[in-house]
Amino acid sequence: MRPFTFGQSTTPGYGELLEKIEILRSTLRWATRLEREEIQRLLGQCNALREDVMSLSRRERFVQSSAALEDLRAPPPEQAPTAEQRRAALLEREFTFDGVFGDNPKLLETLEIAEKAAPTDLPVLVRGESGTGKELLAKVVHTNGRRSQGPFVSVNCGAIPENLVESELFGHKKGAFTGAASDRKGKFESANLGTIFLDEIGELPLSGQVKLLRVLQSQEIQRVGSDSPIKIDARIVAATNRDLLAMVGTGQFREDLYYRLSVIEVTVPPLRERRDEIPLLIDFFCDAAAERLGRSPLRLSSRLRQFLLDYGFPGNIRELHNLIFRMSCLAGDTADLPHLPDALRSNPSSVRPSADAPLESEAPLSLSEVKKTAGDAAEKRFLEQGLREVNGRAVELARRQGMNRSHLQTLLKKHGLSAKAFRPKKA
Repeated sequence: MRPFTFGQSTTPGYGELLEKIEILRSTLRWATRLEREEIQRLLGQCNALREDVMSLSRRERFVQSSAALEDLRAPPPEQAPTAEQRRAALLEREFTFDGVFGDNPKLLETLEIAEKAAPTDLPVLVRGESGTGKELLAKVVHTNGRRSQGPFVSVNCGAIPENLVESELFGHKKGAFTGAASDRKGKFESANLGTIFLDEIGELPLSGQVKLLRVLQSQEIQRVGSDSPIKIDARIVAATNRDLLAMVGTGQFREDLYYRLSVIEVTVPPLRERRDEIPLLIDFFCDAAAERLGRSPLRLSSRLRQFLLDYGFPGNIRELHNLIFRMSCLAGDTADLPHLPDALRSNPSSVRPSADAPLESEAPLSLSEVKKTAGDAAEKRFLEQGLREVNGRAVELARRQGMNRSHLQTLLKKHGLSAKAFRPKKA
């Protein structure tokens, strides 16, 4: 049985694509025996179908984006889209994002820029604090672009020893240096036809910056110990939590490399500036932790949830992720404040004050909780007053109270107190 050969079509529509798919399905359903040549032909038809679908999807998304931009080019103030409408428009355009995001205008602007940059091959520089999701945004650029079926290779530039930068990025030949027992491909070669993500690009030493600049200019690499250039076609997405322009001014980063990398520059706002996402992320991470640990999703007490909503999250999304996974592992069905790390519970300055729902006004869960909370507060005040009286000498406080020194240290650690903080300042 000979497989059906599709006709060529420059701009197929959905109807034509569905017809091709049905013909291919019929061919496979009724074929009793397929020769190797016929299997190869069918595979070729499948690949052609996939390219047609991807081309049609990209074309329609481009048309929709262009129409949306045209509508928004000079809108009257009363017709400007709301954050909720912008978020809905992203999702309607089949925007691929591995996670959740809210209506924060700063983040929406970042995602909209990433969506427009994705179909191009222009370099992208992602800025943001540690833990904000810079690598996730790099994957957004990769996944929504034409290289989505190619490799995504991530490189932490700060983790590469200076003497191994060239070998790690560009590979080496056997015998190029001591320990080079065989030929090895570098990260750029592995990312060919895909995307290479250069994380913490600000940590790359100046010698490595020179070599990287040469690759960006020539689109060629040379393995260490080889004289033969290798053409590469990899899209560059770099990320940093440092001020590269300030580093350019101090000579720590090459100016020409900075302008090569920052053709499109986006900033991922910290979690404290997009607090509307915290409830979404809590539920998202609870579900993810439940799937990973094979248990039902964790429930949070009302005062723990309020604590997380008010907390400053200096570690951003990564810190929230780790907190939820920690509590999912250590708590039972419901997590409460005692399941937080000691350092977090003993540092109230890290909690953002909330005028509408302060943590102290949360209703306790039980009478025992009231007693425990009151007792802990009284115990902490007692220790603070005692340390002031003895000028921060923990040994003297333990002697006065007839208390074991190790027990006193345990209590101080419990309440996050340091005896040194109560000692007189030296002139």
